[in-house]
Amino acid sequence: MLRNVCACIGFVILVLVFIILVRTATFSVRSDSVRSCRLTDSDFIRATDEIIGRFQSALRFKTISTNLHQYDRAELQKMVDFVRSAFPVIHSSTLVTHDVVNNYSLLYKVQGSNSALRPYMLCAHLDVVPVNRDAWEEDPFGANIKDGFIYARGTIDVKQIVMGVMEATEFLLKSGHVPKRTFYIAFGHDEEVTGLDGAAKISELLYSRGVRDLEFLIDEGTTIVNKLFPGVNIPIAVVGTSEKGSLSLELSVNGVPGHSSMPEGETTIATLARAITRLEENPHPNMFGTGPEKDLFTHLASDLSLPFRAVVTNLWLFGPVVSRLFSRIPSLNAIVRTVTSVTMVNGGVKVNVLPPSATAMVNHRIHPAQTVKEVMEYDRKLINDERVKIRVVSSMEPHPMSPYGDEDFGYQTIKNSIRQIWGNATVVPGVMIGNTDTVHYIRFTKNIYRFSPTFMFPEDLKRFHGNNERISVQNYEQVINFYYHLLVNADDGTLPPFHKHNDEL
Repeated sequence: MLRNVCACIGFVILVLVFIILVRTATFSVRSDSVRSCRLTDSDFIRATDEIIGRFQSALRFKTISTNLHQYDRAELQKMVDFVRSAFPVIHSSTLVTHDVVNNYSLLYKVQGSNSALRPYMLCAHLDVVPVNRDAWEEDPFGANIKDGFIYARGTIDVKQIVMGVMEATEFLLKSGHVPKRTFYIAFGHDEEVTGLDGAAKISELLYSRGVRDLEFLIDEGTTIVNKLFPGVNIPIAVVGTSEKGSLSLELSVNGVPGHSSMPEGETTIATLARAITRLEENPHPNMFGTGPEKDLFTHLASDLSLPFRAVVTNLWLFGPVVSRLFSRIPSLNAIVRTVTSVTMVNGGVKVNVLPPSATAMVNHRIHPAQTVKEVMEYDRKLINDERVKIRVVSSMEPHPMSPYGDEDFGYQTIKNSIRQIWGNATVVPGVMIGNTDTVHYIRFTKNIYRFSPTFMFPEDLKRFHGNNERISVQNYEQVINFYYHLLVNADDGTLPPFHKHNDEL
């Protein structure tokens, strides 16, 4: 009897191994027929001293946003005036109409010759976050070049996009090219503090002018990271096809003040601490496979070393193991679930006085497969204490998932443009874990993509909103050429021929 059981188990194991090996060996991916951009191409845009000088000038404007409706208006005005003067062809072309929206935001329309083609839009923002000057190696608004890198606030978030888009458009129009497809350029001025004064006003203006159905929209977002995952030794360009939602909650507990020498049971701080501990120790469910995170790895399969490839091409078997591993790595954990961060705590008035009240602020970043209501219900059940009052301070639902299939024009146009500049990069769909002002443009298209053509290593990611923000001169040149090729590629009405990949994993 035991021998038969062992034989059956052995047979099952052999079958599983056979299936794993066959699926690993036969997995195929799309064969991209995209020619890389070359330095010798007649339409290659070199980052001359003049172009770098314009970028440095833009970086020196201290366009800092600090809070809702609070931003440096004088510096923003200088930035707007500079952009309008630095690109004379754009601002004198009969193909271009431009507006200054709500004093400091910029909107351009470049008219195409074929009205049958739906327009698209490129977005970015002019403002930046504050800096801690003492923690920087270089002047954060000096735009100094050191060892081939330009150091300044805004180099990767996101004045490189603002200036890269403008340089590409200037070059396009200066060459005499008349685009077939109309496109818009939208630069808000308060994205770092919700975009209500910038992108929201641009959205209102576009809607009032009859804009309803854009082919696609590309805004800042995820980047190109080299050696992002174990087993992958090539750059990975992650295109954000969705954006996590957010929910900020205030937890509060009220009690009766008194002397610390005569406490009556648990203090308000202790009650609040218990609620916080429950939130911290019981994370929201792992949602691996319900968003683009699964496809992110299947798209990487052919570039993985053999052990990793065997796992990724057989997620039907190894999916639970992968999802559990993701939970242990903070950067990957943020992709697969709604995350919880307790960011502020307040309570107590004096060391010998029982605290009359205690409050805490909790911030959730919501996975695209969940809703604000679901997160709220989970928290309430988890805390399960009537003494703890929960108040919604602000909330935003996750953005809808944008399509990223082989026949989706916007995604494939962005992908092809990336491959023309970074020929060895693998392009994959992903989730934008931060928030952008694209929320104000959702009504115009279901094809919203979040991608910043910034080349980084994992250790550079902390420079976002951090110290010593920088971009290499070479990467800025790539940024410009990426947007130029995007403008050219988006002009077409069809995608190039392709071979579908086998993604039935």
